[in-house]
Amino acid sequence: MSLKLVLYMELLWWLITGVVIVAVLYPIWNAGLNWPFQTWNMVTIAAVITASRHIFLLKYTLIAKRQILKAAIIIALVPVTFACISYLNEFMVFVEEKTWEPITGHLPLKQKTSIEAYMWNELLFFSVGTLVCIPLLGARLFMSIWKQYNNRKDEI
Repeated sequence: MSLKLVLYMELLWWLITGVVIVAVLYPIWNAGLNWPFQTWNMVTIAAVITASRHIFLLKYTLIAKRQILKAAIIIALVPVTFACISYLNEFMVFVEEKTWEPITGHLPLKQKTSIEAYMWNELLFFSVGTLVCIPLLGARLFMSIWKQYNNRKDEI
């Protein structure tokens, strides 16, 4: 596969990721909320899409043949996993201690309950998805390194 095609595919996937982020966060933005977890939310959406893409389509990505980069990513995934757990915990503590009042207190009751449920469900979905995809990505990268190492060894 040519590098030019891989770069086009990478760009296309990042455009798709951007569209998904905007689509998922649009209801929150449309409600005019001051969402303190907006950046974290964007990161989790991008992480789920990117990790899933690399798990299933690794041979069509820029890192497919780069062993050292894959090893570095595997090592980096460990603190990233703990950061994800920390941010998810921070969100849950925020909701339990401060409730939704600082964020949605100004909305009418019907809109308030629906947007709260939406924010809770989508952030939890993407956060848990990130916590599932990151270890799977690490395993996939390790398997790829192992296969490439063994194939090269067999050729010699």
